[in-house]
Amino acid sequence: MSIHLLKLVFVPFISLFIMLSSVTLGKGANLPLMAGSALLLFVSVIADKKYPWIKALQFLILGVFQYASHLNWCILLYYILTINVIQHKSKLGQMMPYALLMISEYSLIRFTFTPFNMYTVLVAVFDILSSIVIIFMFHIIVRIETEKKTLFKQNKYLINHDPLTGFLNYDGYMRAVRGLADSPGSFQLILLDINNFKSLNAKDIATANEILISFSISIRNHFTNMLAAARYAGDRFAVLLPSTEPFKDLRSFDDLGLRVTYSITHYPQEASTFQEVISMAEERIFQMRRESWLKSQEEFMRSAKMKTVGELAAGMAHEIRNPLTAIKGFIQLSKLQNYNIEPWYEVIMGEITRVGELTAEFLQFSKPHMSNMKVDSLIGCMTRVFSLCESEAASRGHTFTMELPEQQVMVFMDRDKMIQVLINLIRNAFQAMETTGNVHFSLSLEQQAAMIRVEDTGKGIAKSEIGQIFDPFYTTKEDGTGLGLSLCQKIVEDHGGTISVHSEFGVGTIFTVKLPVAEEEV
Repeated sequence: MSIHLLKLVFVPFISLFIMLSSVTLGKGANLPLMAGSALLLFVSVIADKKYPWIKALQFLILGVFQYASHLNWCILLYYILTINVIQHKSKLGQMMPYALLMISEYSLIRFTFTPFNMYTVLVAVFDILSSIVIIFMFHIIVRIETEKKTLFKQNKYLINHDPLTGFLNYDGYMRAVRGLADSPGSFQLILLDINNFKSLNAKDIATANEILISFSISIRNHFTNMLAAARYAGDRFAVLLPSTEPFKDLRSFDDLGLRVTYSITHYPQEASTFQEVISMAEERIFQMRRESWLKSQEEFMRSAKMKTVGELAAGMAHEIRNPLTAIKGFIQLSKLQNYNIEPWYEVIMGEITRVGELTAEFLQFSKPHMSNMKVDSLIGCMTRVFSLCESEAASRGHTFTMELPEQQVMVFMDRDKMIQVLINLIRNAFQAMETTGNVHFSLSLEQQAAMIRVEDTGKGIAKSEIGQIFDPFYTTKEDGTGLGLSLCQKIVEDHGGTISVHSEFGVGTIFTVKLPVAEEEV
């Protein structure tokens, strides 16, 4: 029950009871004065909410009523009026003067119709102590209620708001959109997404929070007339704007180093229900993010390609410059011999041949795609490779074996390119064995993929080198171009496959080519 309602119920009831008691006990010295002051007190109680200044007069009216009734029971009315005055005071020091003033008035008026002796003095002291205790207890109750209201407000705020930015959280955002959709009128729902947020705060949570706080401040400054704003899903924000508010360009966020994707959905022009406007906004921001991601991926791939082209061009220039430098030197020497190049003819021709081989392999490496792709037998392809390499193995003194499955294995491939890859791997295996060794050539089916392995018992590859063997122009051979394995890797990847290597130094090396099996074989 509120204090105002308490006054309206108890003040007239207590006043009437005191008047009747005073008349019955023969205490009322002035009945008209008592009835008039009681009526004025009740009217002031009704009007003091609208006219707060009346509260100052209520104690005077109550004093007249107490004097006219000649009863001590008016103390209850003093307590009610005192609580009415101090109900909005939060500090005990602000309450106590009113209590002392009230009890002083009451005691002084009481002495006008009661004998002044030790008993009445002690009763006055007791009344003062009672008023202090009552005010103190009222202060405790007010403080508890104030703390309870504060906690309730804080809890309600935390339920609906993001503590970091002060914006609405997801639940608050849903309620805000639902409330606007249920009310007459129109609005705009704008979703904002920070594209590069993860890259900006990958290492430091504090930095991430600073970014979000700065972004929320920028949103407040940018959308000055927004109806509400929310942060949800980490780095995504929602802004509700009046339908008449023009949408401003988002370039102001560039100062924060943020790339922002946004979508705009109008209600009810584009969506007629609360669920529709949310779904449409989410779908649009998803599509915008996807387009932004695809664009960034294209830029990344373009950059990666340009980097690769640059590395290839630099490597090719370096590799060609070496033989050209040698040829130039021999030509300059021949000038001293009347242009007789016979002593260096073989060396010059060897260097020219090397330039030709480099150019040929580089052209193969740069071909954009396979030219003769079709479903073909991998067993037939490997059998052909085995027959081509068998004589070379014998001439080097190596043992060359092949292991094939009984069932046919069909692969979508360019047969000539695949033969080129496998021959290159097998010849590398032959060259890796400085003494007589064994090369095992095998095919197996594992999890709907064809696995071709070339195993040798050569010297192996050092751990420091194994990560570089597929890099263009990297080679450990004196006469190698460094494009062989890079070309093999490109051809295999063009076939949708992968090539990997496992090697133990001093034991041997295994190259594995993994190719997807054609659909009719799956």
